[in-house]
Amino acid sequence: MGALAYVDTHPKYKSRYYSTGYPDDGYGVCTDVVANAMGAAGYDLMELVAEDIRKHPSDYDISEPDPNIDFRRVRNLKVYFANNAVSLTTDLQKIDEWQGGDIVIFRNHIGIVSDRRNKDGVPYVIHHNDPRQTAYEQDILESRNDIAGHYRVSE
Repeated sequence: MGALAYVDTHPKYKSRYYSTGYPDDGYGVCTDVVANAMGAAGYDLMELVAEDIRKHPSDYDISEPDPNIDFRRVRNLKVYFANNAVSLTTDLQKIDEWQGGDIVIFRNHIGIVSDRRNKDGVPYVIHHNDPRQTAYEQDILESRNDIAGHYRVSE
């Protein structure tokens, strides 16, 4: 629900640095969809990633950590979710294992698995991809060949 609430604001796509971490000007990128979804669920992704970087600096390969941007980089979120979430299948044939609210990571992109599904049962992805994107909830899983991870946050 947090991902949908965020994309309902129709953020414009632009990658920028924010001294407070979170965009505050109507712009955003794919990682902001995830950060807002996590925030709506009670998790501060900026703080969680910063804490994980402090605990596991060698996992991240960052020379100078910066909490204001580190949580907005897909490569860092790949590491964070691998360290802190339940790793799930990337096989779309196991479609029952893909649930709304899961996180899907592509080579250079990230999104939230939707509870909406196409006619074959494959879920849509809530994401923010580029300035020309016409919808934020799209049927893209089957058209991508670069799924790098599928995770579920669970306590």
